[in-house]
Amino acid sequence: MSPREILRASFAAAVAAADPLAIVPANLPSPPRGRTVVVGAGKAAGAMAHAVEAHWPPHAPLGGLVITRYGHGMESVRIRVVEAGHPVPDEQGEAAAREILSLASSLGEEDLLLVLVSGGGSALLSLPAEDIAMEDLQSVTRALLACGAPIQEMNTVRKHLSLIQGGRLAAATRAQVLALVISDVTGDDPTHIASGPTVPDPTTFADARQILRHYGVRPPPAVARRLDEGAAGRWQETPKPGHSAFARVENRVIATAHASLAAAAAFFQGRGIAPMIVGDSVTGESREVAKVFAALAREIRHHAHPFRPPVAIISGGETTVTVRGGGRGGRCTEFLLSLAVELAGELDVWALAADTDGIDGSEDNAGATLPPDALARAAASGVDARRMLAENDGYGFFSALDELVVTGPTRTNVNDYRVILVR
Repeated sequence: MSPREILRASFAAAVAAADPLAIVPANLPSPPRGRTVVVGAGKAAGAMAHAVEAHWPPHAPLGGLVITRYGHGMESVRIRVVEAGHPVPDEQGEAAAREILSLASSLGEEDLLLVLVSGGGSALLSLPAEDIAMEDLQSVTRALLACGAPIQEMNTVRKHLSLIQGGRLAAATRAQVLALVISDVTGDDPTHIASGPTVPDPTTFADARQILRHYGVRPPPAVARRLDEGAAGRWQETPKPGHSAFARVENRVIATAHASLAAAAAFFQGRGIAPMIVGDSVTGESREVAKVFAALAREIRHHAHPFRPPVAIISGGETTVTVRGGGRGGRCTEFLLSLAVELAGELDVWALAADTDGIDGSEDNAGATLPPDALARAAASGVDARRMLAENDGYGFFSALDELVVTGPTRTNVNDYRVILVR
């Protein structure tokens, strides 16, 4: 296999380790005495619902509704799958979230609410508070995406503008609740995954207000008023740790970024390449993180330290991009473009960065591959890497080189996968 083929095959191994069709069945409970209603939201929700249907006893009651991103649905019969907007929420998601809250509220103590949670659920499961219009929620979401706020801080704001997130879904039902969670956040804390609809929320209205101030986000008047009044105690806070509702709730994380990194490491090990897992919780600005990884790759190549080549430097997590230019691209291509500039054509160093959901930001690619001759090929075509990095145009750079990784929706999501191969 060529280096490019090895990198792409390692990404496929990482994605396969988080396949809902393989993971969900082993985590299904026995049917309850009453009804089972399946609800959920996220990029993996359609595949998770499909797996539940395929393995649920045929004569046991089953129904429900899950929300996934446009183009990420799968065939289902007993569980309805609705597609909605991501990363910016829309009215389709709002209507479906309202129906989910109604379904949960209708259940009794002998029933089971099976909640399927995965990355992307924060935008998809959007049910704005009574005084917040969808347009207001969309405006705040766009502003937070553009300023590079970490997902944990974005979700703190979302929870306090929502009727269903931040533990409110669990508090709305009398049923037993089992949430099966595919983690796309660093640390795998369920409170941050899809804004934790079934998890106690330790954050406050005051926290949400401070986050907007920190990033210089000027929210619509209705949002500012909601947060101000909430901080003053005029709105009920999200359910906190110790709330009685969570005595009947189990949140079970069934897929993580680290498990996918381990699968990729095993792939490299089987091909005589030493894997070095740096961690599944790498955060920070994509272009700055790339500088650190470039230094590590050079140390290995020139000094065989801390490992002797061939080595695969593997990492996961979720970096951020502060948008200053007008280009196209997500955090994976931004990372790779910055890495290319830093490595400056270093021989025998290849890389791949891709989002395990198959979508890097809002484009049609999962990520890209970076060969050693990328800068030389780009320059020969009149493409200026530094200028395109300044414009946040990683997509344009790697598209010009025909190095984009396009998988289509993978219907799972355990965050980003990055690997640097030092030969």
